[in-house]
Amino acid sequence: MQFKVRRMHVHLHPVWFLITLTAFAILIKLSWWQLDRAAEKTGQLQQQSEWQAQGPVNWTQLQRIDLSQADLLQFADHGQWLAPMVWLVDNKIVDGKVGYDVVVPVQFSRFDAPLLVNLGWIEGAGSRAELPEFEIPEHLAIEGVLRTTFGNIRLGQNLEDHGQWPMRIQQIELDDLAAYLPQPAFPAVIYQQGASPFVTHYQAVVMPPEKHRGYALQWFLLAIAVVGVALAASIRKEGSDE
Repeated sequence: MQFKVRRMHVHLHPVWFLITLTAFAILIKLSWWQLDRAAEKTGQLQQQSEWQAQGPVNWTQLQRIDLSQADLLQFADHGQWLAPMVWLVDNKIVDGKVGYDVVVPVQFSRFDAPLLVNLGWIEGAGSRAELPEFEIPEHLAIEGVLRTTFGNIRLGQNLEDHGQWPMRIQQIELDDLAAYLPQPAFPAVIYQQGASPFVTHYQAVVMPPEKHRGYALQWFLLAIAVVGVALAASIRKEGSDE
């Protein structure tokens, strides 16, 4: 591909042109993706702020709320741990230390569906063959944030069932845990933010929107740089050797 700009001839080899175009498209796509993430985080922060302004709801109130609108609401109530069920979510890092998030089913009335509660983090034992030892009160004051979206793409087996509690899991998946519960769990998870025998560390929004916008700008500038370098390498002055 050739074209002339004033006294400059620009010659782009077809292969390098395709490589440049592909790189430019990928970088622009990454920039837009970061902008989408920034918009998503802005929406989450706004929704969380609105729920915080309304104050926490209890179990009875929660059952009357449309769950499609309930993500990030504040929850507070007293419930009973369905002992001895405990799931340890693997590979959680807090302050540079590897451990587990402790998830238990809690029931707020005898015949209602259990609600899964992430009580917080505990450091792992010295060996993968060992699980940490801990105690959980039978009655719990639950005070935290509710999430209706959780879990990520997972490869391999999720749950390790060795016939005893606690059991190690890779992430919370309600279908995997349903077989151990007296009835299907409520389709949400509470992340404890009040008093807990474990380290509460959950943040609904880890990376703020401003950081995503910064990354978007970086990807955009890289896209411009790729085009600029390609053009600079292809320019020949009039009278120069082709």
